[in-house]
Amino acid sequence: MLTSEMTQLLAASKEVGWVIEPEAKRLFMLAGLDTTTYTWTDSLDEVLNFGRTQGYPLVAKVVSPRIIHKSEVAGVVTGIEDADGLSGAFGHLMSINGAIGVIVEKAVKGLELIIGAKVDEQFGPVILLGAGGTAVEIYNDVAIRMAPLAESDVTSMISSLKAHKLLEGYRGIEPINMKSLTTLLVRFSHLVMELQGIVDSIDLNPVICSSTQCIIADARIMLTSSF
Repeated sequence: MLTSEMTQLLAASKEVGWVIEPEAKRLFMLAGLDTTTYTWTDSLDEVLNFGRTQGYPLVAKVVSPRIIHKSEVAGVVTGIEDADGLSGAFGHLMSINGAIGVIVEKAVKGLELIIGAKVDEQFGPVILLGAGGTAVEIYNDVAIRMAPLAESDVTSMISSLKAHKLLEGYRGIEPINMKSLTTLLVRFSHLVMELQGIVDSIDLNPVICSSTQCIIADARIMLTSSF
């Protein structure tokens, strides 16, 4: 069920037409989904304090309502190992035209997946699961089911992927935490049902899965024109 805080968050993004990453992550956290530990700020002192308290390595990304695809403007800096690297990344990202801040988060390791949602005119909300990161465009390895999902739907989606062996453990690679992925997908699908009429599409890319967790590392919510 949408809370008043979630509704206010979406309403604040109405004029722009989409929800920027830090606010999208906050909405998902309110819905009980796991995201990376992050801070969003335009202050270098706050960024450096995050590095001191959370440790390294870190990832930093530009935040701007004018930039939907951060990679197209060199708006993502990975592998930040120390305060000097963080200061340099902050300066670079804040110099990008339209930047209103920087999101800095703990780097996490694991298999990259994409989870998405789209409201189809014929079938209503549908959920997508596939190989994530840049690989989603290369391999086009995805599974789609109607929302809301049951655990059996998630099992079916995973088994239908060409990359399912990677998820289950392959040639020394640890299997991902299937329970965590299942919980994430089921909860996400129910949230999507609540967002009908408000959201046109959602991209969680990447969702990073390891043997211990599946966590949302990047997120974008596109709102409907009628919202």
